Amino acid sequence: MADTPEEIQKHLKLYWKVGYVLLFCTVLTVGVTYIPVIGDNIWLGLGIAAFKAGLVALIFMHLNSEKPMIYKVLVYTVFFAIGMMFLTLLAMYDPIISPFNR
Repeated sequence: MADTPEEIQKHLKLYWKVGYVLLFCTVLTVGVTYIPVIGDNIWLGLGIAAFKAGLVALIFMHLNSEKPMIYKVLVYTVFFAIGMMFLTLLAMYDPIISPFNR
């Protein structure tokens, strides 16, 4: 934690810089939607959003100073979330049909 006014000012400068980067990335995301490209721009927009989420997690949630164990837990959480989404999609395309409702 910051104990002196100089350290607090240093942290505030970092927060303002990250805020400006997040604002720029938001404008960039909106701008990407107006670019006519073959195919969708969704992947580029999702990439920018993932970068913004990483910045928020690292700087504002202070994950940049955590021990490596937290990253292992986060990786397992991401794999679990992807697995749950996959199971949801599987259930959508192959629903369970009750033998009583035929």
